[in-house]
Amino acid sequence: MAEITAALVKELREKSGAGMMDCKKALAENNGDIEAAIDWLRAKGIAKADKKSGRTAAEGLIGVASSGTKAVVVEVNSETDFVARNDAFQAMVRGIADVALTTDGTVEAVGAVTYPATGKSVTDTIKDAVATIGENMNLRRSAALSVEDGVVATYIHNAAADRLGKLGVLVALQSTGDKEALNAIGRQVAMHIAATAPLAIRAEEVDAAVAERERNVFIEQSRASGKPDAIIEKMVEGRMRKFFEEVALLSQAFVMNPDLTVGAAVKEAEKTVGAPIEVVGMARLLLGEGVEKEESDFAAEVAAAAKG
Repeated sequence: MAEITAALVKELREKSGAGMMDCKKALAENNGDIEAAIDWLRAKGIAKADKKSGRTAAEGLIGVASSGTKAVVVEVNSETDFVARNDAFQAMVRGIADVALTTDGTVEAVGAVTYPATGKSVTDTIKDAVATIGENMNLRRSAALSVEDGVVATYIHNAAADRLGKLGVLVALQSTGDKEALNAIGRQVAMHIAATAPLAIRAEEVDAAVAERERNVFIEQSRASGKPDAIIEKMVEGRMRKFFEEVALLSQAFVMNPDLTVGAAVKEAEKTVGAPIEVVGMARLLLGEGVEKEESDFAAEVAAAAKG
């Protein structure tokens, strides 16, 4: 049997785009023959899947799942919205959200957990789906929230199917009160989070680097007024107070009733719930957020194709 050297594995990786372990196995199965190994990878669907991994996957679906005092939200991307409307893809995303409940919610843990329908890991299940459907897909983000006593409310905006959509929100409420009433206010707060995308639950929890950048911007803007430094300092402090009110969940005007802040609305809900309520966590995933989509010039593509 031919020696499977690191150089051979590297060469096959560069030619096929497949992972290191897959390349090593392909070479072992084909006595070190590069071309035969490529064909072996293609036959297994591995090369096809990995070659597509360079394509931008910014479509797809957000899925949520909840059980008792825990809930999760996952983002599974595809290249086109057409695939996101596919029943098989939707079932897969829903299934991934379900098994994510057994993990700590990190992408690494969700990717490694076994997907019951295939008996493989979530990562390998998605990889098999790539080879079958012919589009790049990936588990991009996930999050989990839990409480000792209370509820983790979920909300999907513009649902595409059961528990699936383009925007998903979790909000964790700690309380010993009535769970049905607690879930009702939790869902309203989750809808608010979907609409306003707060940076943190409380002002003091806003990322210090984000706050510092805002402060620096306000300082430069205030200096342009030509006012004395003492006045500028007061102007900046006023602007920062306003900034924190706008980006911290509990100080935001509640979309359901703008006369109240979210914090006041939650306090008001304690009367119905029958116990104190504390907002202890939130997660908001907007599909494709932060992904740079490749812009294509369709006319240029057609012209290039016509030239052969």
